[in-house]
Amino acid sequence: MQTRTDEIADGVFRISTTVPDAPLVFNQFLLRAEAPLLFHTGFRALFPVVSEAVARIVPLDELQWITFGHVEGDECGAMNQFLAAAPNATVAHGAVGCLVQVNDLADQPPRPLDDGEVLDLGGKRVRNIETPHVPHGWDAHVLYDETTGTLLCGDLFTAMGECDALTTDDIVEPALAAEEAFHATALTPMTAPTIRALAEVRPTTLGLMHGPSFTGDGGKALTVLAEGYDRMFDAASNSSVELR
Repeated sequence: MQTRTDEIADGVFRISTTVPDAPLVFNQFLLRAEAPLLFHTGFRALFPVVSEAVARIVPLDELQWITFGHVEGDECGAMNQFLAAAPNATVAHGAVGCLVQVNDLADQPPRPLDDGEVLDLGGKRVRNIETPHVPHGWDAHVLYDETTGTLLCGDLFTAMGECDALTTDDIVEPALAAEEAFHATALTPMTAPTIRALAEVRPTTLGLMHGPSFTGDGGKALTVLAEGYDRMFDAASNSSVELR
């Protein structure tokens, strides 16, 4: 496995691991502040390389917050390993996610976040935005770093294959191609509207879980992505499914 670290915005670091034979890269994001925050922990098997990369930027015993977009192995598999290695850290997740999953899974009590709640990290402010079932999972949410305009958007804009750390290229078409391949998103009448609401934040950097981070008009990218999901939802609604 190969892990690289890149600063994609001021004090926002992308930690990216290429796993042999996997069709995706796996990214975590570390926000360096007075109270450092880690978004995504990676799989349990990735803990040695991810924690080493984190420690090169912030000592593990200074890590204050551990967060993730939704409960899934690649996003929070190493949660308890990080809690053991970072004794001052607290897991923060949406209130629904804490209620239905994280209260039971985490070795220490998590901090439930309300929709729109802001964590003051000291030098950075991050806002919790609930996105239930977008792209999947009742507990899904994203974090917006108000200080740098960076939206940590989890599995939105998933792209296949290896990639650069930061791009200005189109990230929508690769995301729609990945959706056609994986069918990972919960297509509902609320999918596109939820993504359009994120566009109103007008982020200038997008931190992708699987793919390159994006710099530019993040609001436009989210709007075009929503249009793509509108088309997919309409097609699915007008098709017949045969159960076998």
